[in-house]
Amino acid sequence: MVEEGIITPKVEKIEISGKLIGTFDGIKDIASKVPFYASSSSNDSATIAMVESRNIKKQPYLFYLFIFHPNTIEIIYSIPNDISETMRRAFVLRNLSSFLSSISDLYEIDKNTFLQYVDSTLDKLLSGISLNYSTLFNKYDSLLSEYRAIKRLNIELSASNRNLALQSSELSEENKKLNEILTRLQKYSDESLMSMVEDWIMVHGSSIDIEEFAKTYNLTPPRVEDILDKMVSKGYLEMRE
Repeated sequence: MVEEGIITPKVEKIEISGKLIGTFDGIKDIASKVPFYASSSSNDSATIAMVESRNIKKQPYLFYLFIFHPNTIEIIYSIPNDISETMRRAFVLRNLSSFLSSISDLYEIDKNTFLQYVDSTLDKLLSGISLNYSTLFNKYDSLLSEYRAIKRLNIELSASNRNLALQSSELSEENKKLNEILTRLQKYSDESLMSMVEDWIMVHGSSIDIEEFAKTYNLTPPRVEDILDKMVSKGYLEMRE
């Protein structure tokens, strides 16, 4: 239905027998603790309202009401054109059932009437499920399983990627240290190092302590040994007997 350019939903109302065994104020107080519920009470009723959405004029569009009287419960709810009537009824019944369980010591519902309405709704719901829908649901279920498997794999790969990133960082740091060592080793040319060795030998009584020399010039002992071998081979130094 269209009113002043605004589409209004269909509104359905049913009544279920019941009996007040507590107070309407008590029902209102419990409803006030439920998120998004609005509630009010008077001497002869308690009203619980849920506004799920509003139209452009901020009027309730998708909503349901539970109005508790001494001997009946009125259930009023909207059904938009693009929502299945049966699915909407099932949704409202589920919320009514949930709320009734929280006020079971304040209000007693006629179980026979309520269960008949639930049975009727479920019968319509099940009869509306075609074979094609069942097949579609099975495919959805299969895709959901695949999605969960892929999600688990993604989590495992993410963890593996983090480990690889950590290892890469450690290797990068180790490579940096090795490069620093290599730079220190290469900062003296062979000729410069030979000259440094000759100066050392002159100062230290024609002898050289490889470990001490290497430590003094921040070199490795093998590097010093290599240069000494080269100097001996070229006749710059003679080995003592």
